[in-house]
Amino acid sequence: MGGSCTKQQRWIYHEDPFVLASETHFTVKEVKMLYDLFKKLSSCLVDDGFISREEFQVGLFRNSKKQSLFADRMFNLFDSNNDGVIEFGEFVRSLSIFHPDTLESEKVAFAFRLYDIWQTGFIEPEEVKDMILALLAESDLTLPDDTVEGIINKTFEEADSKRDGKIDTEEFENFVARNPSLLKNMTIPYLKDITTAFPSFVMRSEPEDVINKRFGDFLTNSTT
Repeated sequence: MGGSCTKQQRWIYHEDPFVLASETHFTVKEVKMLYDLFKKLSSCLVDDGFISREEFQVGLFRNSKKQSLFADRMFNLFDSNNDGVIEFGEFVRSLSIFHPDTLESEKVAFAFRLYDIWQTGFIEPEEVKDMILALLAESDLTLPDDTVEGIINKTFEEADSKRDGKIDTEEFENFVARNPSLLKNMTIPYLKDITTAFPSFVMRSEPEDVINKRFGDFLTNSTT
């Protein structure tokens, strides 16, 4: 009973659009629109007011059973308090990272954490390989092993300036500064005008599967 009360209190707090608008790049109106999307996603499997890992995967792939390293990493980053679910505040704050007006430094930090799979504060070759293979698999693509190894070697040759076999945050920032195109997928233009991207927020007419597909398009845009 106590746990349920705590969750409900958190849920009520995070519904406050004024608080979220003050902490993100969204307006109060846009936060309210995102709430409609959040409600559909958080109830597509279990209507409990939270997005579970399986519901997050439904939003990305329309399939709650598909195993995905990318989806797992994204879910873990959205779930900032590590309680196993994404609440509304976490949802809005995480999407704000992909807003066109978000500082580049915030996007770089998020991208670093995405690739730091082992959460050691460094990006190591095996982590890069795992992410490359995962993204290829999700796109139904394959590359020869030597091609994948070549990509990894080239990345570390350019990024690992300390030559210690891993990339720290400073090296990653410098690497991105020399290769700004690496951040292009950290910006989702749709977030600049949510009303245009999601007209159903105004018309209230689109079916739930279309809403889920559009959320999937939001996030999988960052893998292409």
